Amino acid sequence: MVVEDNDLNRKLFCDVLRANGFEVEPVADGAKVLETARNVSPDLIIMDIQLGGVSGVDLIAAAKRDRALCEIPVLAVTAFAAKGDEERIRSAGAAGYLSKPVSISPFMNAVRELLPA
Repeated sequence: MVVEDNDLNRKLFCDVLRANGFEVEPVADGAKVLETARNVSPDLIIMDIQLGGVSGVDLIAAAKRDRALCEIPVLAVTAFAAKGDEERIRSAGAAGYLSKPVSISPFMNAVRELLPA
């Protein structure tokens, strides 16, 4: 599941994942993230941190408190990589962290690292 409110970034992440053989559920609206995750039970959630109207960090924390979602690994992706951000994002429950702009090879390595074998 790819959570990204920027159309170009969402399309890029989805296209790269599909090209590598993954099924993808794109989500543009942060308000629909938890409901969509409950409905599709993804193997991985790729979460933009800067979403319009809601914080990706808050969504990660909410997913980790949700019994239906707490076991799903989250890869956080953010353009605002300030000192302390990675620690704050990981403490909310993210299993992985990438800063934008994201290169394809590190992105796919992070995805594969978090998916069950």
